[in-house]
Amino acid sequence: MTGWEMLAVAAAGFAAGGINAVVGSGTLVSFPVLLAVGLPPVPATISNSLGLVAGNLSGSIGYRRELRGQRRLLLRLLPASVLGALTGAFLLLHLPAATFEAVVPVLIGIAVLLVALQPVLQRNLPAPAGTDDAPVRGGRLAALFAGAYATGAYGGYFAASQGVLQIGIFGLLLRESLQRLNALKNVLTLTVNAVAAGAYVVVATDRIDWWAAGLLAVGSLVGGAVSSRYGRRLPSAILRTAIVVLGVVAIVVLVDP
Repeated sequence: MTGWEMLAVAAAGFAAGGINAVVGSGTLVSFPVLLAVGLPPVPATISNSLGLVAGNLSGSIGYRRELRGQRRLLLRLLPASVLGALTGAFLLLHLPAATFEAVVPVLIGIAVLLVALQPVLQRNLPAPAGTDDAPVRGGRLAALFAGAYATGAYGGYFAASQGVLQIGIFGLLLRESLQRLNALKNVLTLTVNAVAAGAYVVVATDRIDWWAAGLLAVGSLVGGAVSSRYGRRLPSAILRTAIVVLGVVAIVVLVDP
């Protein structure tokens, strides 16, 4: 890569890390940049997942206050995210990209609707919030586990709008504010990307562009820290609007690349 290309990749990492911390869909910024500097799709996907782990970490740390009271639920969902990430990594290495092309925009569209309608849907939920004081059980816990696994598999495969999907599903099943849902999403996304990246390092080292991954890591680490510091103060209405807008952009990009 040239000097300008390296700068572009680092800047894309900063933007992606910031977007992921407060919304999700940062891959929609970083992935096209990696393609533009000459990486093939699969190496770009792998290098992107590896590089954005740092931003997921700084974003999760920035939202640590919103995680209070969610430890028990988080520990129950982490295994689902790990299994999903391994499934997605396997699919990426063994299936053609066209397999998901028709399904992904539909999934994101459903997630956007769930986020937009969350206040209305939550009013009809009979159970209390899923916190350490009122843990989620039974069918709802099973649905959350399935949702964490499904979004983990999607995240391990491609990752674009993984956060939008998670907030859409979790918002339907939990009586939590968007900021607390976002904190939960950040940790699960960190888990998915870290597990998938680890799998790629073990079985697909030759497909990793280490320069690209390193530049993304530096940029996303700073972007996630900066964005989480200010993004966690956003009112729910603004955050909800940002999620919906990014979700719509994701659909447009994926349908008409």
